[in-house]
Amino acid sequence: MHSAGQFAYLCQCKIAVSFVHLSESTAMNLRSRSLSALCLVALAGCVEVTKTPVPTGGSRADASVVLSYDFTSAEKVTADWAAAQAAADARCRAWGYRRADPFEGVRTQCNQSDGWGNCIRGMVSRTYQCLGRG
Repeated sequence: MHSAGQFAYLCQCKIAVSFVHLSESTAMNLRSRSLSALCLVALAGCVEVTKTPVPTGGSRADASVVLSYDFTSAEKVTADWAAAQAAADARCRAWGYRRADPFEGVRTQCNQSDGWGNCIRGMVSRTYQCLGRG
């Protein structure tokens, strides 16, 4: 997830590299126009979405369930952790436990980076412990 300032910086970096071989005045004129256009497109590309984490792993023997959702850099994600809790509870009940208790925090894994090292696609996961056998 990028802030408006980060998008502007990324736009400036990409534009600067693109106009290295042009004359200074031509590059400056094109750079200012392109920078404005690219930054507007980049900012407009940020979409607010709600995602419901789904079961992606876990172990019946260890009494743990992992729920995850994917994201891209163009999304501003709000996770529906209440729905995730219900899914984890259901999985634990199917295994003979009474409920699922989430571990603190989430794990964010970057699956693809751009040329500047920014994460553009990844996955967020939370692990739940099944409790109350029986």
